[in-house]
Amino acid sequence: MCGITGWVSFHQDARANTPVIEAMTATLTRRGPDASGIWLGAHAAIGHRRLAVIDLDGGTQPMTDRSQQTVLSYSGEIYNHHELRAELRGRGHEFRTRSDTEVVLRAYAEWGRDMATHLDGMFAFAVWDEHEQRLLLVRDRLGVKPLYWAAVDGGLAFGSEPKALFAHPEITPRVDADGLREAYSLLFNTGPTVWSGIHEIPPGGLLTLGREGITERLYWELEARPSYDDQESYNDRDAAIERVRALVDRAARTQLEADVPRCSLLSGGLDSTVLTALLADELRLREGSDARIRSYAVDYSDQAEQFTGDVLRTGHDTPFAAEAGAFIGTDHSTVVLDPHTLLDPGHRQAVVVARDSPIGVGDMDTSLYLLFGEIRRHSTVALSGEAADEVFGGYPWFHNPKALAASTFPWLLVTGDEAAMPLHPDLAARLRIGEFRDDTYRDALAAVPHADGEDVVEHRQREMQHLSLTRWLRQLLHRKDRLSMAQGLEVRVPYCDHRLVEYAFNTPWALKSYDGREKSLLRAVGTGLAPESVLWRPKNHYPATHHPDYNRGLQEMARDALAAHGGQVRDLADETRIKPCLDTPPEELEWGHRLRLERVVDLALWLDHYRPALTL
Repeated sequence: MCGITGWVSFHQDARANTPVIEAMTATLTRRGPDASGIWLGAHAAIGHRRLAVIDLDGGTQPMTDRSQQTVLSYSGEIYNHHELRAELRGRGHEFRTRSDTEVVLRAYAEWGRDMATHLDGMFAFAVWDEHEQRLLLVRDRLGVKPLYWAAVDGGLAFGSEPKALFAHPEITPRVDADGLREAYSLLFNTGPTVWSGIHEIPPGGLLTLGREGITERLYWELEARPSYDDQESYNDRDAAIERVRALVDRAARTQLEADVPRCSLLSGGLDSTVLTALLADELRLREGSDARIRSYAVDYSDQAEQFTGDVLRTGHDTPFAAEAGAFIGTDHSTVVLDPHTLLDPGHRQAVVVARDSPIGVGDMDTSLYLLFGEIRRHSTVALSGEAADEVFGGYPWFHNPKALAASTFPWLLVTGDEAAMPLHPDLAARLRIGEFRDDTYRDALAAVPHADGEDVVEHRQREMQHLSLTRWLRQLLHRKDRLSMAQGLEVRVPYCDHRLVEYAFNTPWALKSYDGREKSLLRAVGTGLAPESVLWRPKNHYPATHHPDYNRGLQEMARDALAAHGGQVRDLADETRIKPCLDTPPEELEWGHRLRLERVVDLALWLDHYRPALTL
């Protein structure tokens, strides 16, 4: 896992601008704390920051072929690199290292721009072909790894994060009305960003830059068709359970490989418990019956006493995580955070800078960042249960009649996020976010693939799953990538295995909910792997602190944010709707109203750090 960056210009000699690529690469140091490298050509500058995970001595980047005609800067993990290495050797390729990086380099030599279809993993990479004078940018199918680009004179610049692009002299932080719509609509479009002129390579997408210009296309997207030969598994419960078990098991096994310490994120929910159990079994097969995988959960001091349920949380995680760890046989730890620590301005700013965005979820972001920092003291790779809810239908909106009947994105109803950080009335009138949401929703539904013969229920559930996989999941993956990589920790997400996603997307809803509950198929797979209490536990989201002292401190930070920055925060935020949240007794502040204050604080930190030019 690493940070990649670079720029190509057919109007300039990159060799005369070494400080530019050095500065761009330095912005990604936290993503790759182990090593740094740059490559310079007549029209291309390629940079890399490395987090060493596989072949610690042999995976140096940027990596070139023997002729020095092909240059690769790569971030991620290729889980089928052993199989690809064998295939490529059979085709005459020779290898100098054990790294999956070199497999990607050889795959380009063999298959060119079609190489991505051969790769199984999470990745974002750039290939500069000196002979063809062509740049290729590629992102993995589900968008686990980020990749951005922006136009420069005679070409483009790219990077794992927007901050790398801002180190290029032709790119400055600018935000226009479209950017604020993207940020505050909470629709999670892919392509445009909050930053004017900065674009995101879509999941399953690739971009090619040559002297003739830029071309973009998708090499993968969800399709409404069975993806396997054994079609009966789409209609037979036992066959479907076996297929899901095989797919989840394969994903867990292949993603355990690393030459550094690994661990699992174990919240005590169904998703993470099933995954951790499979990882623990595989580790014992590889290393012996006494091998124990490390597992981690997060909690807050006094949480047991202070916990109160809300729209996202039904119970306290820690007892379930401890029970699951004991049942599986992990080396389990609970990282307990003091709610007062979450108010530390340094931690808050680090999170905002990691995201490059004013939009987050406050204390849940800060606590995740701190959790990753504690895990990084012992492990370099962590495996997470992210995406199981999207894949198996775990969210309330798959089961809530109101959400199913609504003509809008379902999370706007269930989480109440549509009220978060209300915008100043004058700005809101110009942005017309309601119309933007309506238009985007119609476009999103039009992009959903459907199969012949779907009934009304199947039709709607396919829409809900497509929206969840192509939008809601993307912001969760962004959050996990940015906050983990800011601590130099690689997080893998086996439930994002594209074969599993394809299969589940084409499995009838009646099978995905056959026991009358969410995630029926995964629960069946988990039988015997997880305690009964975990198997039947209701869906619970990432924990938030419930301590009144945190609410009190947040209110003070929000007051300071509104008073600072020469009125810029006041120009963007609707103070009349925020003030009641400031005046509410801390112990009575609802989570949704607290989120308004969180985003006011983050907006102030974002404005202070980036000082963007606002052109509204």
